Amino acid sequence: MVTTPFFPELRARLAACRERSTHALQQLDFLPLCEKLRALLPAHLLALEDEGPGCRDRIFSLRLTFECFVWQVLKPKTSCRDVVRAVQALLAAQGWGPVSDSTSAYTQARQRLPAGRLERALAATAAVADRRVGSQGTINGRTVMVADGSSTQLPDSQAIRQVYPQAPGQKPGCGFPVLKFLPLFSLASGAIRQVVTATWKTQDVRLLQQAWPALRAGEILLVDRAFGDYVTLATLPKQGVDVVARLHGCRKVDFRRAHQRLGPQDAWFHFKKGSHPSMVLTPVEWAGLPDQITVRVLRFRALIRGRKTLVTLVTTLLDAQLYPAAQLIALYRRRWQLELSLRHLKTTMGMEQLRCVSPEMAGKELLAYLVAYNLIRCLMAEAVTQAGVEMERVSFKGTVDGVRNYAAEMRAVRSRKQRAALWDQLVKTIATDLVPHRPGRTEPRALKRRPKPYARLTKPRHQFKDARRRGRRKTSK
Repeated sequence: MVTTPFFPELRARLAACRERSTHALQQLDFLPLCEKLRALLPAHLLALEDEGPGCRDRIFSLRLTFECFVWQVLKPKTSCRDVVRAVQALLAAQGWGPVSDSTSAYTQARQRLPAGRLERALAATAAVADRRVGSQGTINGRTVMVADGSSTQLPDSQAIRQVYPQAPGQKPGCGFPVLKFLPLFSLASGAIRQVVTATWKTQDVRLLQQAWPALRAGEILLVDRAFGDYVTLATLPKQGVDVVARLHGCRKVDFRRAHQRLGPQDAWFHFKKGSHPSMVLTPVEWAGLPDQITVRVLRFRALIRGRKTLVTLVTTLLDAQLYPAAQLIALYRRRWQLELSLRHLKTTMGMEQLRCVSPEMAGKELLAYLVAYNLIRCLMAEAVTQAGVEMERVSFKGTVDGVRNYAAEMRAVRSRKQRAALWDQLVKTIATDLVPHRPGRTEPRALKRRPKPYARLTKPRHQFKDARRRGRRKTSK
């Protein structure tokens, strides 16, 4: 609705102009899959009326900016200038006048995009993906969530260095700031419900504590050994959330001293609260924890990185009849899907290095990547629903490639019927592009291709000089 308090007689004329321009922009399918992807978001999340009172009819509206941002992160190494050129071409095809060549309008629009809208879009798309997948990945009807910490590099700007310092062991001006984040994945769909960010100095347990409110009663949290601590095991069951984790390295167990045996290498233990308060809790919260908790510990051998390793799990799921040991072992083996999801996010989608040069925009860029990742997961979930295949067998890389290529064709056709046919063909293609079932397969983290023999940057670039000696470049003193 257009309000004109100073010129009320112009209200009807301006409202009509705004309606025509808004309709034209809505027909501008910048994301060629917008007709399908918009249905995954709440109706009023990116509505024009929600931009605020007295808002102007800008080219880069709230919705168009959101779609441009998502499209930009879906295509790695896409610059803001590339986005502006695409908007110019699409507006020219709609018969609009010329648009400025400057990227200033788009960059300012991204700065105006509220981070809260991106967080709501992240949660909404995760809910859609889980709903489409259904009962896959659940245990006795309970949803399983997976959490783990990771990091990404940021540009080396003065504003970012003040908030996100460089990693240790790097000389000033020679490294890059590091942003640490902890995503909360759904094991069923692989979608991300929430993400918590901090500097590299923040402990993973503290990050997980910030994500506790996002966990819902009745869910199961699957985590690695960094989170198998007393605080997590004692706090989350009060919230109605059970934990399955690898036993923390600081705690040792002896099955000869078990409180009650449930089977071979499967028993109840009493864990006592430590004498020193936890660094992630306040003194009041630490005093509120029980002095002793009962947990279940089970041990098995697993093939990890090409060799058999003795793995010890600790869980708050005490019922051995309802949750057999074999089921919990199989559940922990599926935790590897989180590592694959992080690899898809950082390597396949190109999120290993962010490009925004301010701390606020770096956080929004991270959220934009995660929303785009969830949209891909929603598309995979739709293919799973129609074809009846397992979610873990659908290729994420194949889905991203399909979206990038089918998007151009869907934008080229004018008929809604032809776009619907292309969409159905895309879904069928995704459902048939399955990853081979290779249990126990390991991939060593090693590089075969050698780096080029350039000197290492051991000083800031404006102070660095290189010298050639015997055909090789070496740093000068």
